[in-house]
Amino acid sequence: MTSEARMIGYELLKKGVLVSFRILEDEVLTAPDEAEFGLRLLLKFVQEESEEDFDEDEIAENTAEWGAFGFIFILALLSFADAKPRNASVIDYQEKDEFRLLDFIEHLRFVRGELHFDTDYIRGRRLKTRIVVRSNGTVTLETTGRGKSALRWLERIQGKKLLELVGGPS
Repeated sequence: MTSEARMIGYELLKKGVLVSFRILEDEVLTAPDEAEFGLRLLLKFVQEESEEDFDEDEIAENTAEWGAFGFIFILALLSFADAKPRNASVIDYQEKDEFRLLDFIEHLRFVRGELHFDTDYIRGRRLKTRIVVRSNGTVTLETTGRGKSALRWLERIQGKKLLELVGGPS
């Protein structure tokens, strides 16, 4: 990744982690293979607890204006980092790979007034992730065959689940 693309990625990450949200609804999506279930989550952008009381809907709309791209980017990055190959996709899979700014742009669309990120596989990684941000500050995060991983991504964004060193010195 070029240093310019990396800097843009860092800016998107900084915006993404500033976005506060709450989960309004969660639904488990069943699949023919029980191990392949996914989730559909409805989120809403909210104000920080330390902020003054403002209209909730206005806060959500304002957050969508400045935070939508960063929020989608960080979710897409976490989805990519968590994704593994499946079946024939193992041919294209590389353990040490990075989510690229180009990956983000290629899967981003503006559809009927909504910002969509929709991906199936990227370089052998099975993401099966769809993110929709609406101008009213609501977000749909949907995964297929990823179990409850989307909830873990949201916990990490909120700082509830920290990264842990695996296999390091004890």
